[in-house]
Amino acid sequence: MLIRRQRAVVAVALSAVAVLALTACGPGSDKAAPEAGGAPAGNSVVAPGKPGEPARRISPEEAARLLPDESPNSADFRYAQMMIVHHRQALTMTALAPQRAGSTQVRKVAERIAAAQQPEIGAMEGWLKNNGGPREQPGHDHHSMPGMATAEQLEELGKARGEAFDALFLKLMITHHEGAVTMAAEVLSEGNNVLVEEMANDVIAQQTSEINRMRSL
Repeated sequence: MLIRRQRAVVAVALSAVAVLALTACGPGSDKAAPEAGGAPAGNSVVAPGKPGEPARRISPEEAARLLPDESPNSADFRYAQMMIVHHRQALTMTALAPQRAGSTQVRKVAERIAAAQQPEIGAMEGWLKNNGGPREQPGHDHHSMPGMATAEQLEELGKARGEAFDALFLKLMITHHEGAVTMAAEVLSEGNNVLVEEMANDVIAQQTSEINRMRSL
């Protein structure tokens, strides 16, 4: 289920009405009469009211102040940094499938997972770069992330072939995806940045679908 936040709705609404500020400041706008109790009509924007309340006119400066602060917080950085590591382990597992999987369906699932997660790693690395780079995350161990396979499990997967590989791959990858969904849900609750929110929603939608597909094999 995709999680939407009220602040995103407010941002869209305020961004849309802010366009009116540009036209309000255009030719002839200086002739507009002031409105009682508000900014002059020619230099204001219409802000939507709360449910049951009328809209009101506010200045462009006040409209800008009402836009939500979407600065990344520690939860956003933690999610991006840890999910990159999480995705890389998934790619390590999918790389084994072409030579070891016994089922064509398992190979195709592995291909789809790799095709989806490699670009997601690039997107998260780009987000980190645009926001000043990785940050120290005290008290968080990558090995304790939900769904991560242990070194012993990866070694066992690397030695397996045919049906044995298929069964272990599906077991480990379902658990791995469930962990990613848990991490994405956490950042939707604790994070603050809209781009991280969008990436987390994509992870929930994509990996929930893949979990259902793998369970059917």
